[in-house]
Amino acid sequence: MAELGDIALFSQDVFTAIALVFARVAAAVGLMPGFGSSLLPMRVRLAVSVAFTMIVWPMVPDAYGVPLLPALIVEIAVGITLGLSIRMLVMALQFAGSIAAQSTSLAQLLGPGAMPDPMPAIGAMLSLAGVTLALILGLHIRIAEALVLSYDLFPPGRLPNSGELAQWGIARTGHTISLGFTLAAPFVVVALAYNIALGAINRAMPQLMVAFIGAPAITGASIILMLLAAPAILILWNELLADLLAAPFSSPP
Repeated sequence: MAELGDIALFSQDVFTAIALVFARVAAAVGLMPGFGSSLLPMRVRLAVSVAFTMIVWPMVPDAYGVPLLPALIVEIAVGITLGLSIRMLVMALQFAGSIAAQSTSLAQLLGPGAMPDPMPAIGAMLSLAGVTLALILGLHIRIAEALVLSYDLFPPGRLPNSGELAQWGIARTGHTISLGFTLAAPFVVVALAYNIALGAINRAMPQLMVAFIGAPAITGASIILMLLAAPAILILWNELLADLLAAPFSSPP
């Protein structure tokens, strides 16, 4: 009977540890690019969360003696914070595409396609290409490493400091907006030069319908610029994603 009691107690501790790891992993994976996409069925996302839990659980500190229900809330909060840090980097790519589309004449071209969030065509293409490139380069391995590294800063059941978390969130939000403007800078410069040239031509020849000439020109230039700038944008974004997953709770530069 004593042996059965020891086995039951050990099973309860194992169940608590797995449940806490699953709470953090599921909350984080639900916001991750690719694996947390709403295009995937719920069963697939659940299977992905279970798979990541089985990978992460043997490599995290023991959670013996940690109260289950309070710790579950803490683990979900930590997982959401981790997932949001990566989701905001994807939002920077979408924001850059929206700025580029509004600066040129490509805002309504093609449409959002199969993306779950409504956005201009450039934003949809950049975000889809960025996530695809990250998946090809081993995003699943980086996510597993980031989940394991998160336990170095936040052990099971440890509540994050609210003040530090607020400062981190503000810094991460500002970095997202500034990164979006930086990635869209080539399109903004081309649109500025186009509008200046169009205004000069209109002042020189008021009778000329410059809009009929300028619209095809800016559309063609934007498509060519997209072809030239997209590889550099995606490479830079993927490097930033790798740095973020290597230190998921670090302050942005």
